Amino acid sequence: MDLQLNGKTALVTGGSIGLGRAIAKSLAEEGCQLAILARREAHLIEAADAIAANGYERPLIIVEDITSDGMQDQIKAQVESQFGRLDILINNAGGSRPMAGLGTEEEWAEAMLLNYIAGRRLTHAFIPSMRAHKFGRVVNITGGDEPAPMNAAVPPNGAVHLWAKALSREVGADGVTVNSIPPGRIHSEQIDERLLPTEAAQQAWVAENCPAGYIGEPEDLAVLVAFLCSPRARYINGQVIHVDGGARRYAH
Repeated sequence: MDLQLNGKTALVTGGSIGLGRAIAKSLAEEGCQLAILARREAHLIEAADAIAANGYERPLIIVEDITSDGMQDQIKAQVESQFGRLDILINNAGGSRPMAGLGTEEEWAEAMLLNYIAGRRLTHAFIPSMRAHKFGRVVNITGGDEPAPMNAAVPPNGAVHLWAKALSREVGADGVTVNSIPPGRIHSEQIDERLLPTEAAQQAWVAENCPAGYIGEPEDLAVLVAFLCSPRARYINGQVIHVDGGARRYAH
């Protein structure tokens, strides 16, 4: 299927490794011009070099902490200076925040800033231009919003889903869609080095939780992102779509 993305411009935050890198690669393969953003410059350079080595246009590299004050204006200026406009925003930067006990005020505030506020600020910076051009795609890579062990990243996930739904209703008539994807267990730095760092731990988790019978690869999620960014996905808006091999136990 031709996703009709050739020549579209896209920004992927957290685009240097894992899910973000796979998403960037998938969008490049569909013909998008890319900007990838993260804090670690060496990883960004490696990701950009890999995309260019496969014959695609080398992405613009933006070394930035999305939680820093005023970052949205700086990022917008760099993207528009390079490409003129932005069609697609992938809010992928974020991370789990497990805590001991009830956590501290600082831990809760940091998790909300990283996993909700920063992405909202960045989105709101680009939305007016998307509306003016009658096309835009925002995809938020979030996480589960079902309470399990105490984790400061869970409430921000719920906040993103509610905000994204409200925003989708505000901008839908202008050709802009806003959707969210909570990944299940997918091979990444967070899963493979922190949450399930051994093969035995991964196999045990799969046996107990995942009907698919394996932990997913980043590409399993990237294909959905690419489709949601396509003009062909114009009627999919305000949705929360889980990519987890069936691990989620609830029907809605």
